[in-house]
Amino acid sequence: MAQNSTIYKVELSVSDMDRHYYEVHKLTVAKHPSETDERLMVRLLAFALNAGEHLELTKGLSTDDEPDIWQKSLSGELELWVALGLPSEKVVRQSCGKAGKVVVYAYGGRTAELWWDKIKGGTTRFDNLQVMNLPEATTRDLAEMASRSMKLQVNIQDGDVMVSAEDRIAYVTPVKWKEAS
Repeated sequence: MAQNSTIYKVELSVSDMDRHYYEVHKLTVAKHPSETDERLMVRLLAFALNAGEHLELTKGLSTDDEPDIWQKSLSGELELWVALGLPSEKVVRQSCGKAGKVVVYAYGGRTAELWWDKIKGGTTRFDNLQVMNLPEATTRDLAEMASRSMKLQVNIQDGDVMVSAEDRIAYVTPVKWKEAS
């Protein structure tokens, strides 16, 4: 018998001093049975880093043709496509053709570095692609914060991120591997 998704209730308070964006998002997040706490928290971090009025979490792992997070214009065009993990070069290429901007948040330590070394040559032609690496130690720290009901405070300044939940704090400095132009 297939397992059901686990529902997480998240109050995500974003203070992004780099973009002058300050908002509280009340999210209901379905965690797929195969999704780890680390991936769930990376998804929430990616949401905070790109937060905006029309940003949405998608079905994520349960669908192959959608990103983890997207933003659509009022007329339905894909403005932003956010992917997590280590997508294939084919998926990256297709994503860049579908959306105005694509952001990939890679994580996984040495595995992520090997992935990037393998595909970076094929991504140089995509001006709308940004690739960020999240250090392994910090994504593990984020995973320890996961709970079914969370109040997360995310502060972003000068590219550095502080995520706090109750009595825990994680500091994340995403590393830009490729900048969108």
